Amino acid sequence: MSDLILVRHGQATPFEADTDRLSPLGERQARAVGEALTAQGVRPTHVLHGALVRQRRTAELAAEGRDWPTPTLDPRLSEFDGDGLVGTLAPLLARQDAEFAALAGAFREHRDSPERNRHFQRMLEALAAAWQAGRVTHPEVEGWADFRARVRDALGDVLRLPSGTVAVVFTSGGVIGLAVALALDAPDASALRLNWRVKNGSLTRLTFGGGRLSLDTFNEEGHLPPDLRSWR
Repeated sequence: MSDLILVRHGQATPFEADTDRLSPLGERQARAVGEALTAQGVRPTHVLHGALVRQRRTAELAAEGRDWPTPTLDPRLSEFDGDGLVGTLAPLLARQDAEFAALAGAFREHRDSPERNRHFQRMLEALAAAWQAGRVTHPEVEGWADFRARVRDALGDVLRLPSGTVAVVFTSGGVIGLAVALALDAPDASALRLNWRVKNGSLTRLTFGGGRLSLDTFNEEGHLPPDLRSWR
């Protein structure tokens, strides 16, 4: 049997001009992941990450100073296009769905208030559900089916690694949620519901072998002290 550990990247900067970089807290979370895995005796045979800066940088900081394989890029492990959803699809959906338009308006109204995260999450969940269902599309924004297919392909390649593999994959909540849903043979809607719960720097552990993928733990954060825990 083999082990697959999915690591969500450290905290990024979702409300800043550059959304794809680690915050100072995110950098500390990334280092804590490496320290925790080493303390647990995890010796990776493969270290993979997606194409996003926040994914790559988390992998680099976690591996820093450790006898790990050089982190390898696999673009299929990148997150779905969140910026495309918010910047391109949200205005399209708002023009055709009054209920969503109200959610988007509430977020704009509270963008600089302490309630920002709550209103953003409400808007994002409705937007992602419409995107997943194919109710709002754009040629420049990857659709759900394509996202699902590439993540499934990437996981398929991991499952074909030899017995005894310990693969540590640095990715994002959407990929982790989808991987867990696939392992559980759950409906697609479950992938998004799982995604919303994945914490920064969390660990999700799976076991694989013989073409099977089994979930062991989901969204562990016990390796992070309270001051290093965050969700967005």
